[in-house]
Amino acid sequence: MKEVTENKTSIAFCGLYCGACRSFLKDKCPGCKNNVKATWCAVRKCNLEHNYNSCADCKEFSNAKDCMKFNNPVSKIFGFIFGSDRNAGIRMIKEKGYDSFANYMAENKLQSIRRA
Repeated sequence: MKEVTENKTSIAFCGLYCGACRSFLKDKCPGCKNNVKATWCAVRKCNLEHNYNSCADCKEFSNAKDCMKFNNPVSKIFGFIFGSDRNAGIRMIKEKGYDSFANYMAENKLQSIRRA
């Protein structure tokens, strides 16, 4: 299995960090940005259409929670079950940048920021 390393290309469009995901580390998933099979993901599709690195780059919504693609029922259930706060990840990227976010996530071996 690969080690968790800092790599800003491992930041998912939605604020998760693929670089700490077990499937990614076991080479079972290429990560969000390279997963061409993830056609079901509206967040991924939107970011690709707008040429964004993540929802942090969105020009339409200042808060990702206001976007129904980002804040949909499935993501709410996912966040509840896994205690994940993707919006906190997007806020961190906006405030500190992609490099700092990737460094923080890799250093702490986090796939997502925990919900408070």
